Order: sequence, then C-alpha cells, then structure tokens
Amino acid sequence: MTSRMMTTTGVVLAVVLLFAVNILASRLLGPVRIDLTEHRLFTPSEGTRAILTGLDEPVTLRFYLSKRELERAPGIGGYADRVRALLEEYERIAGGKLTLRVLDPEPFSDEEDRAVGFGLRGVPLGLDEGIFYFGLVGTNSVDDEEVIPFFTTEREQFLEYDVTKLVHNLSSPQQKIVGLLSSLPIEGPGPAMQAAMGAMAGPPWMVVDQIRQLFELRPLHPSLDEIPEDVDVLMLVHPQTLPREALYAIDQYVLRGGRVVAFADPYSEAQQEAMAMAGGMMPPMMSRRSEIDELLSAWGVTLGDDVVADLALALKVRMEQSGRILTFDYPVWMNIAPSTFDQGDIITGNLANLGFGTPGYLEPVEGATTTFTPLVTTTAGAAQFTTAQVAAVTTDPRDLLDDYASQDRPYTVVARISGKVRTAFPDGRPESEATRDEDTSETVGEDVDGEAATEDAEAKAEAGPKAAHLSESAEDTQIIVVADADMLADRFWVVVQEFLGNRIAIPSAANSTLVINALDNLTGSGDLISVRNRGTFTRPFTRVAALRQQAERTFRAKEQELIAELTETEGRLVELEESNQGDDALVLTDAQREELVRFRQERVRIGKELREVRRQLRADIEALEAWLKFANIGLVPILIGLVGLAAGLVQVRRRRHAGAAT
Repeated sequence: MTSRMMTTTGVVLAVVLLFAVNILASRLLGPVRIDLTEHRLFTPSEGTRAILTGLDEPVTLRFYLSKRELERAPGIGGYADRVRALLEEYERIAGGKLTLRVLDPEPFSDEEDRAVGFGLRGVPLGLDEGIFYFGLVGTNSVDDEEVIPFFTTEREQFLEYDVTKLVHNLSSPQQKIVGLLSSLPIEGPGPAMQAAMGAMAGPPWMVVDQIRQLFELRPLHPSLDEIPEDVDVLMLVHPQTLPREALYAIDQYVLRGGRVVAFADPYSEAQQEAMAMAGGMMPPMMSRRSEIDELLSAWGVTLGDDVVADLALALKVRMEQSGRILTFDYPVWMNIAPSTFDQGDIITGNLANLGFGTPGYLEPVEGATTTFTPLVTTTAGAAQFTTAQVAAVTTDPRDLLDDYASQDRPYTVVARISGKVRTAFPDGRPESEATRDEDTSETVGEDVDGEAATEDAEAKAEAGPKAAHLSESAEDTQIIVVADADMLADRFWVVVQEFLGNRIAIPSAANSTLVINALDNLTGSGDLISVRNRGTFTRPFTRVAALRQQAERTFRAKEQELIAELTETEGRLVELEESNQGDDALVLTDAQREELVRFRQERVRIGKELREVRRQLRADIEALEAWLKFANIGLVPILIGLVGLAAGLVQVRRRRHAGAAT
C-alpha cells in the first residue's frame, strides 16, 4: 500500500470517527457542558445548590414552551434549549424534591387556558402563526404560585437568578419585614403629587419592585417615636428633618439588636429632581445633605462634607454645545468596578459593577467601639469636590475636569459597621413637641389643668408603656452604610422597559443586587446572594480608556485656549466700537476687519489642531485594537502552526539521519 493510500485512508477514518464520537456523545452525554468562562457564569452556583438541596417540601415547575411556534421565533431556539437544560439540572440537583413538567400550550387547548390562568403572557407571532408561550410556573404543596410570564432574551444573563429566586420564594413563603424611612419619593410620588401631575408623576423606583419580590416592604412615618418590634431590618434613605423622637427611636432600635441599611448622601441629586417634578423650585440655601450625622457618629462612622470623584471610574455623559454633541468623562458619576470591592464579604463578594452619582465618603470615628470595614472603595486616583463646586456646574459639567486633583488615596463609599454601639442620647429619651409646648404654657386654672392632666394620662395609658432607655447595645450590631442615595435611582443602574403590560428591568449595574444582598445578610438569609451576584462582569480596556482620557484632556485644553482667544478678540472688538468716532472711523473699521480676519484664521488653525488630536486619538486606539485582535485571533494559530512546522522539520531531519545510518 502506497503512502498516499495510507494517508487517504487515515483521513477517511478520522472523519468517520469524528461523526461517530459526536453521535455517541449526543446520545450518552445529553446536555453536558463545560463552562470555560472566568467566573463560571453558566454553572449553577453554590447558592442555587444550597436552595435546591435544602427544599423542605416538594416544588413543581411547569415549563410552558410552544414547540410549533418556536421554529418561527427568530433567535429564541438556543435560549429555549438553555432554559430547559437549566431546569433539568435543577431537577437533578434537588434529588426528588423538585418535579419538572414541560408543557406545550397548543392553540385553543386546555394547557393554553391553564397557562393564561397562571398569568403567562403569550407573544403573537403574526396573523396566522399563533401565540408563542415561553414562561415558567412554580407551585408548592400549599398552592403558592410564582410565575415568570415570559423569558425575555434581555434577561438571559440573569436566568439562573430569576429561576432560583422563584424556587426560593416557594420554599420560604414567610417574608422578612423591611421598614423604610425615606425623604425621597422612592415608592413613587405621594397623593398630593399624584393628584397634581397624574401619570407624569412617575412610578416607584425599580429598586422598590426588586425588594418587594423578596421582602415585605413597610413604609414608616417620619413622626414615629418607636420602630415596630416585628421590623427585621430598617432601611434609611436620605433622611432629612426627622424629629428628635424619630432619631431616638432609630437609636434605640439599633441598641435593641436591630439591623440598619443607611443611604446617607452629602449631595442628593434625586432630592432636587423630586422637587422639580412636584412643580417646586429648590431654594438655593436648602441643604441636600442627609441629616443623621448624630446617629452615624454614635455608630462609629462619619460622612464627609465633600463629594468624591474618580476619573478612572467616571461615567461618560453626552451634551450638546454650539450644535455639537460632546461626549466626555464626568468624574462625580462613577461606575465602580469589582476590583475595589471586598471580595471576602458576602455582600460584595463576586458582585458586578456599581453605579454612583455624586457620592460622599465614609471614615471611622477615632476611638469608636465599633469596627469599620470598607466594602466598596474608589481607586487611589480619586479626588474631592465641595458641594458648592458641584452645584456651580450648571452650563458645562466639564469645568470639574479643570479642577480635578487626585488625593492619592482611595475613599470608602460603602462600609460595614459591627460591634457594640453606644447611644447618641446619653440623657435619655428627648421630650416630645407636645411635652415641650405643655412645659412652656402657663396654667389658666386648677380645674382646667387637672382635666388636661387626666386626659394626657389616659392617652399615655392607652398607648402603653415606653421601652426602657438603653445606653449601650447588649450584643454586637450590624449596620451597612452607603455614602450615596442617588445610586438607588433608576438612571444609575437600570433601563426599564414595558413588555406586555409588565415593567421589565434590564440592569446595567448591580445596585439593586447590593441592596438586596445587604437586606438578605442582615435578616440572616444568604442563600440567594451567590446567585444574585452572578451578573455581567465588565472587562474594561484600561489602556484604551487611558488613551482616551489623555486625548480628552488635551482636547479640553485646546478648547479652553480657543475660548480664551475668542473672549480676548470680542473684548478688542468692543474697544474698537467704543472708540469708533470722527475722522478715524474708516481706519478703525479696517482694524476691526483685520482683527476679524486674524481671529478667523486663528480659529481655523486651532480647529485643525483639535481635529488632529481627535484623529491621533482614533489612530492610537485603532492601532491598539488591531494589536489586541491580532494577539487574540491570529497569534495563537500562528504559534501553533510554527510549533507544528518545527515538529515536522525535526521529524524530517530524524528520518534523513535514520536513512543515512542504514
């Protein structure tokens, strides 16, 4: 047999073996996959496994998928296969506690009626192509129901979390209570704003919807004098102008062992937006700062007076100026990457990026009895701006870039406070407004005073005795403090879309995940945290970002030069016009024309330089991008080819030596 025939036979056998192995693997291995992603995003997390293996009662999942219409739904087939494979994996992990039923709701069938009855939403594919159902219904032994109306491709990256949350809710129907105390319209506008503006007043913030999926959210009135005992965790969002009684109630709640998540802001942009939406103007001297410094100090933490900025983490914003659309870095709006998170803490470990808007910074109080643990920090290149500087930026936000000066230190934006806490009210319960009014009033008559005293005593008796004053917590407390309340607003972390009458959240950052992680952790439940943290992990091109920032700084300097020359020329023109009198009018007019010609020529020259800066920016980025593509796409095959070529040459040389030896 010739060498050519042997080669041909080997190739044919290799092709046959390839097909045989693939057919055998598809039948025996089924949906087995190998997850090679860095964060193993397609492998069920330990949190999912803990929830599934810890089911106390059976759970039934009904996966509704219109198989006939699936062929007509573009781009859905692969996603549907992934959903089914994931559900089958859940059934395997649960070990008999979870039953999966795959159902095809054909048109006008009983299954379609049941799917609609459960709340699934079908998508019409056309006039004659029927309704496409692609959703999930979960039930437990007590007939509780949880539904995913439709698996939208926009939430494919959150598939595991959505399904695991559904199973978790069925296995733990008793929800923890979160008490909410806020001066911002986080739950949507109040009745007065709704009556005045109607639908324009806006819905609740999306973070509220996310919280209510896992917790019972109970709004608390600012005039309260005691936190209800059944509140499992207290959530403070930019509290302002709270009465002393309310501050004392929060203080004593913490000392009794209550847990707190506090969003304290030195400069709340959401506060101004809320007032503008209500039709009012914010007074220039009105404070935008959260007013709980007294409590924070007692807990061992201080909120700085200034706003933190970080050019390395800055969000890009767009604005129109002189008919041009400008894109630039706005350093007081930040997208903080996981590299600055505490990966050892259950709240921030493996968490995706977080969006912040004009945040503050936190520092420990010297000599505090608590432990201050930073959870989220900026980079070491961060800077500070006073709230007055930020407030003064109204026409051109790029003015902040001119005053940017790195402090060569990271700033803590989110911190955990733990340990024993002392009271912020060492003198005991403060007097109420009613008591102070009573003390300042003069007696009018003995009968009247006696009558009023009797009524007051009866009212206090009906209200019941107040809890005894505590000066120090009996056990270690846990408090999470975030130096920003604006990060809860939709625009810093989510895009909200309407789909079949439902609000669909498409997160761009993990802000709500941070909030729910904190609530989960402080209420003692942490199974969902490792699942919820698995979102998109951005892999920024740091070299490209550095090139762009350097070019933008150069562009900004050139632009400032142009503006300065424009101002100088306009001033010169004003002087010429004021002196344009008498016999010298013609000469002065010529001077004006010469000045205009010179300015126009100078403007053209600087414009060319600006375009050259931008061209050089694009050239540097494109060169770097081309090298990265070559290294990732072409370099490895070339190296493999060179290794193969070298191995072939070595083999040929060995054969020649062997032939010569014989």
